[in-house]
Amino acid sequence: IAREIHDRQSEGQALNNLGITYRSQGDYQRAIDHHEKRLVITRETGDRQGEGQALGNLGLAYWNLGEYKRAIEYHEQHLAIAREFSDRQGEGHALGNIGLAYWNLEDYNRAIENHEQHLAIAREFGDQQGEGQALNNLGIAYHSLGKYERAIEYHEKRLVITREIGDRQGEGQALWNLALALDKLNRSEE
Repeated sequence: IAREIHDRQSEGQALNNLGITYRSQGDYQRAIDHHEKRLVITRETGDRQGEGQALGNLGLAYWNLGEYKRAIEYHEQHLAIAREFSDRQGEGHALGNIGLAYWNLEDYNRAIENHEQHLAIAREFGDQQGEGQALNNLGIAYHSLGKYERAIEYHEKRLVITREIGDRQGEGQALWNLALALDKLNRSEE
């Protein structure tokens, strides 16, 4: 219908929704196709915030495909647009996604830099879910560096938050990651 009535904004939003749906189903290439079409529309219509959203969604789809460098490129473009509009929450999400991609590339220090920035923004907005995710990602990154005591600190902080907000899945992840870090610390002390 959006195409029939030449409503480019609605067409772009529909493409975005379809892209998200395909990504959630694991069909990353179709997700990319839809997000690229949306990106074209946002650029044609001058919708910079929609452009940032499309870039972020492309970054997520490429991350799912294991194309981490390409994912970083898209997330960095999303980050620039979020900063242009002083969209601190969008900025936080982009930083977190960049951190995840750097972690996958085994560049743990750059991952930590991005996750620390994400954590600061989440705390600024009182976004406990985002704060918990950033704490989790920091814990995993420090674990990867062999800094198990530091990892434990972050996982314990995440555990507190997940229990406060009733995030049972996050609580399970925090307990699992905490157990892994404690095991590694105990083995390294033997």
